[in-house]
Amino acid sequence: MNKTQVVPELSSLERALINVLQHGLPVCEKPFEQVAEQVGSDEQTVISTLNQLLEQKVLTRFGPMYDAACLGGAFTLAALSVPDDKFEQVTEQVNSFEQIAHNYKRDHDYNMWFVIATESQQEIEQVVKAIEAKTGFSVLNVPKLEEFYVGLYLPV
Repeated sequence: MNKTQVVPELSSLERALINVLQHGLPVCEKPFEQVAEQVGSDEQTVISTLNQLLEQKVLTRFGPMYDAACLGGAFTLAALSVPDDKFEQVTEQVNSFEQIAHNYKRDHDYNMWFVIATESQQEIEQVVKAIEAKTGFSVLNVPKLEEFYVGLYLPV
């Protein structure tokens, strides 16, 4: 099922925040205050604007990105081939695992792609088996072989 989402027109402040924060949040005592100075606003307005963007689903996530492997953990990309009539049910089942970081629908035989992040490689295997048991579908596990840093920036 494809759902078209209507994205509200972004204000100049919202655009400025999205553009500034794509480069990272400053590491300091009051990061939102520093961002507010960059975009010509105040700390509370910046925080409330970010919360509104999350509520409106303009932003799907706002938070740190951790490299699980550098912290001693593990992660993998995984996929399922799910019939359309079971997609929403299986999405809920997969997302019920605390180790699921992202979950995306794709137009492909493997139409559900998600990231599993755990404390160990052994736990990845346990989660894969648990997802298979819960959903009844085989998981395609696609672990990273090599990492490339892209530095993607999409100005709005």
